[in-house]
Amino acid sequence: MRRQKYADWSAGLICDCGFPVIKCGNLGSRLRELERVMSRNPFDNLSRRQFLAGTAAVISTPVLAQEEAEETQQAFDPLRPPPEPEPPVQRNISAFRAKSWTPYFDNLRNGAILVDIDSRALHYWSHDESIYKLFPSSVPLSDDLTRRGRTTITRKVEGPSWAPTPNMRKRNPEWPAFIPPGPDNPLGSHALYLSWKYYRIHGTHDTRKIGRKSSNGCIGLYNEHIAELFSLAKVGTQVLLI
Repeated sequence: MRRQKYADWSAGLICDCGFPVIKCGNLGSRLRELERVMSRNPFDNLSRRQFLAGTAAVISTPVLAQEEAEETQQAFDPLRPPPEPEPPVQRNISAFRAKSWTPYFDNLRNGAILVDIDSRALHYWSHDESIYKLFPSSVPLSDDLTRRGRTTITRKVEGPSWAPTPNMRKRNPEWPAFIPPGPDNPLGSHALYLSWKYYRIHGTHDTRKIGRKSSNGCIGLYNEHIAELFSLAKVGTQVLLI
């Protein structure tokens, strides 16, 4: 039995004398041959065709991943399209910083909200200055959609519905005439209606819009931020957009 195992294992090895090891019985030669086989580079036996096929598979992997990503990006909701790419600008990190209310308001009666369009930030001060909040925001897409000045909060709605303005319907006739509260609503979870018709500070389910020029005139916040602001602001809170 032991001799048979030895024969099976060494049948393919050749001794230095030219005879198979199983016939020659030269154990030293068999071990040298085994060492030589084990030390071979596994890539030495690759044919040119195998090498090219393997290389092509590796190279094609990122291309396929990119094509899948592009297909995913193309499937978007027309009511919440991805923000348009903006021209490169020099980022001013210090623009998003705490501010004092005194240059902008005479008093804090009913609290005050300052929306800084340029730095895309919303500031809130409570009437007694005990609370100060700073939130990143979305801003209107263009100057003709942007309104600056003083207004107030006239209505607060949790779970708002949405309907496009007449101008929106002209630009996008394919949009629905009404969207009820829910995950498809462009106003997100809460809305603060301003004295200016059609203008609101509201949430959004599309978080890509925050920090960008992406709205048709309103100011957007993350849903968790609008919920916090909703609990602090009241009807009559002062609002200034600069």
